[in-house]
Order: sequence, then structure tokens, then C-alpha cells
Amino acid sequence: MLKDLFKKNHYGTVRSENPNSPEVKPTIPSGLWVKCDKCGLSIYNQDLVSNYYVCPSCNNHLRLKAKDRIDLFFDKDSFRYFGENIRTVNPLSFEGYEDKLSKSIHSTDSSEAVVTGIASVNGIKVAAAVMDSYFMMGSMGSAVGERITAIVEKAVVERLPLIIFTTSGGARMQEGIFSLMQMAKISAAIGQHDDAGLLYIAVLTNPTTGGVTASFAMEGDIILSEPEALVGFAGRRVIENTIKETLPENFQSAEFLLEKGFIDAIVDRKKLRESIYKILAIHEVKHYE
Repeated sequence: MLKDLFKKNHYGTVRSENPNSPEVKPTIPSGLWVKCDKCGLSIYNQDLVSNYYVCPSCNNHLRLKAKDRIDLFFDKDSFRYFGENIRTVNPLSFEGYEDKLSKSIHSTDSSEAVVTGIASVNGIKVAAAVMDSYFMMGSMGSAVGERITAIVEKAVVERLPLIIFTTSGGARMQEGIFSLMQMAKISAAIGQHDDAGLLYIAVLTNPTTGGVTASFAMEGDIILSEPEALVGFAGRRVIENTIKETLPENFQSAEFLLEKGFIDAIVDRKKLRESIYKILAIHEVKHYE
């Protein structure tokens, strides 16, 4: 009877580790870390945001979605969207085009490769267009052209300075000639803005290529660029095969363009807001009334 008092009915099992069993890795929620595409450093997402999406190790300016750039650059809650009703259609009935548009809309929370509106910079009212390289590589289709043209025309009517952040892989092939036409249309609107004696600041970001470079990106009264941005029309391989020469290593970089006089200044993203504010103030642009 005594041994029944100390009888153990349930036993615990201790399992020995099997060296041949697959390693179980901890589950890390996605979005916590971002890898720098230049130096490979893994950066905590919140640290990256507080550093303006600039790598603290190599100063690489990571690409931004349009809405992230708006939040970083303009006065808080000042951006008033304009032209959101201008949407892309499929003029050539290009197969799969609608699916690509839908995927970009869901991944970027933008309705097109450019976001336009009226905002303020330290209280100074401006018209703005912010391109998004995450939306079909910032390609310029008819809706992109119409949105930019519309905001430029609004800037003329309201006599506002214009700021355009450019980033693009070029014309949108799914729209053919309709895409190429946007170069002339936007340039004509920029010309009207210039005729009205108004200031246009172009800010080139990585990458700015193709028809955007061949038109409004290089038509600013003042042209700024973020460090090491790729800026050019045709690709390196195409140019080398055409002219039968080897191009410089830093060809089509912002630094190369500054050296050759194609842009006015290279400005770090963390200093860009204050730099543009000073430019606006020097040109005696009035504050928001």
C-alpha cells in the first residue's frame, strides 16, 4: 500500500536532439528589415524611415513609393490630390495590361505611376507631381502625361511654382504612340508655365530614363538630383553599340551630369526640403494664404 502512494501514473518524455533533423528557423515578420541594394546591409525598417530611406552605411538613396516621398517632403497633411479621376485605359487592347495595372495599384496604393496635387513646403504653396518607380517602373503612359499636364496647367492658372520628382523606366510600351505623345504634350504645358514667368524645379531620382529624361525632367529652371541617380535616355549597351566606343564608368550618373553641366546640384534627400524651400524663398514665392 505504501508503494502505491508514491506510484507515478504519468511520465514526461525527454527527446534527444537528432542531428539529422532539419533546422527550424524562427519566423520573422516581413517588413521589419530592409536590405540595402548597394552594400547589402540589413536595416531595421523604422530606422530606415527615420533616416529618409537612406542607407546609414553607404548613403545609398533607396527608391521610394510616391506616397512615402510625399510624406517625407511636403508639410504634414498639406498634400491635396488632383487628377485622381484620370485613369489609364487600354487603347491598343494590349493583352495582360489590365492585370499589370491592377497589381501595381495594389502594391503601391497609388492609382497611377504619378501622383499630382497642391501642397506646401514650409508654408509655401506649390503644385507638385511625384512619380513612382514601383508602379510599372514609373513608365509614362497617357494617364501619366495627362495628370502632369493638368497639374502644370493648374499651376499656370493659380500662378504657383511647380516641383516634379521624376523617376521612370521610359515610355509605356503597352500604349505605343499614345505614350510617346506625352513628351510633347507635357513639354508644351511646361512652356506655358515658363511663359507665365513661373518657377519650375525638377528633382531627378533613381532612375530617370527614356522619354521622361528627353522631355520634362530636363526642362526645369533649376534641375536637382539625388546622389548617384541614374539619368539618361538610352541604355549604356545601346549607346556603346551605336557609337562603337566604351563609355566612362560613371556615365549617366548624377555626378557625371553635374560635371558636364546638365544639372545644377546634387542634394542629399535629408537636405532636399530645406534646399528647395530656400530656392522658393529666393524667388520670392509667397507663403500659403
